[in-house]
Amino acid sequence: MTDTRQAKAVRLGPRSTAALLLVSAVGVAALGWPFLAPPTSGVGAHVQDAPWFFAGLLLLLVAVLAATISESGLGPKAVAMLGVLAATGAALRPIGAGTAGLEPMFFLMVLSGRVLGPGFGFVLGSVTMFASALLTGGVGPWMPFQMLAMGWFTMGAGLLPGPDRLRGRAELALLGGYGFLSAFAYGTITNLAGWTFMTQNASNIAFQPDGAVAANLARFVAYCLATSLGWDLGRALVTVALTALLGPAILRALRRATRRAAFETPVTFDAPAQ
Repeated sequence: MTDTRQAKAVRLGPRSTAALLLVSAVGVAALGWPFLAPPTSGVGAHVQDAPWFFAGLLLLLVAVLAATISESGLGPKAVAMLGVLAATGAALRPIGAGTAGLEPMFFLMVLSGRVLGPGFGFVLGSVTMFASALLTGGVGPWMPFQMLAMGWFTMGAGLLPGPDRLRGRAELALLGGYGFLSAFAYGTITNLAGWTFMTQNASNIAFQPDGAVAANLARFVAYCLATSLGWDLGRALVTVALTALLGPAILRALRRATRRAAFETPVTFDAPAQ
């Protein structure tokens, strides 16, 4: 009987898992603080300090990547695969960035995370977003959250059920549905990262540090509807369409490359013949 299990380019160990959970917890707290901190707290007085907090999050992201690479033993074959996919994703993003959310890189992240697993997916998503930010000049306090969101997005594809058995139309439907929903989730996360930068005098949908949670939640929903719904919908539809059209061929190519790379087989060197 043929073994159909997919080899994982990166296997998360205890240290890297703990570091990933820490970064995710910090990210959730940093994103959700407008709804977690009571209006009477002094947190709202530090809205302008957010870029420094984001910089600290970026350092944690670098740390989790380093921990993942060092503990999982990311070999040269996995590094080469990471470089190729990250470069491809970074090159795809500028094609439609800023044009109704037509960002073809998202479907590649879904398919790559599905085949190569959650550990590789998180590293790939973060590195791809970092590379694309350098390529497009999108470096700023929002970049760490984009890296974290894309890492979550790609890692989630690797956690979907049936990686070894589910194939064909059922798998494409699963990946398309995940990509559709995650495109909106990614937009919501990045909206949270930028919403608090708006001044109260700029708009009636800006964050109010002294406002009630329900009022700020309503403002945030209005902010998402007014600023990003069209982009999120475009991203979601493009992800579904490209997954349906190109998914079978790219999944086969990625799985073939993964089998040939034999990530889980250690590289050995034979002694020269005497």
